[in-house]
Amino acid sequence: MGNKKSPYKKEPISIAPGYTDEDWKNLDDLDNENSSDWCEAIKILDARIRDRYLDPVDELIELDKRRVNKKVPRFGFTILAIDCLLIETLQAFIDGETNTRNKEPRMFIDFLTGRPSFKKHFKDKKLACRFYKDVRCGILHQAETRSGWLVRSNGPLLNPKNIERRIINRTEFHKALKSEFESYLTELRDTNNAKLRQNFRKKMDCVVEVSQYKGKCK
Repeated sequence: MGNKKSPYKKEPISIAPGYTDEDWKNLDDLDNENSSDWCEAIKILDARIRDRYLDPVDELIELDKRRVNKKVPRFGFTILAIDCLLIETLQAFIDGETNTRNKEPRMFIDFLTGRPSFKKHFKDKKLACRFYKDVRCGILHQAETRSGWLVRSNGPLLNPKNIERRIINRTEFHKALKSEFESYLTELRDTNNAKLRQNFRKKMDCVVEVSQYKGKCK
């Protein structure tokens, strides 16, 4: 009774293909910016994001390409739903946010107007905010886009010429997001980006429930 230990051994939790929470916790030299542990830490993030977000969308796009009738593209909402989840995830790693509740609008606007592959399309915060409300929230909450936004598989990433009928190319959007993920990994490999690394570590510690963040995560 009382403080008696459980007879059941806690099983390792998968956090990425080939990695468990114990693999992350065993990276005990991350305070050293030149440690080989940093290479392993970045590999874990890379495997996690590709397996859970990027690879599934790539497979949907390839599946759509193999259809006989290609006049009407498929999976647009599903692709954007996954990519919008990834945007919030990446910005949380960039900012070191362990809980994004009530911060999603700001995070989306920061990502779309700040990352090079997107800011040339989302040149002002108002347009980024409209995407967040009409596409991200529309799809994730009501399985629909709002205010005349359309999803296509051709053309530019964003066609904003007609303010009443903006068009998102889900394929180009995904390509841009993949590019930004690659750029983020490159930034993490740079030992001069101490703050970015600190934020990444803070978020990942929360993901695997390292003690100081337990109960405070998203």
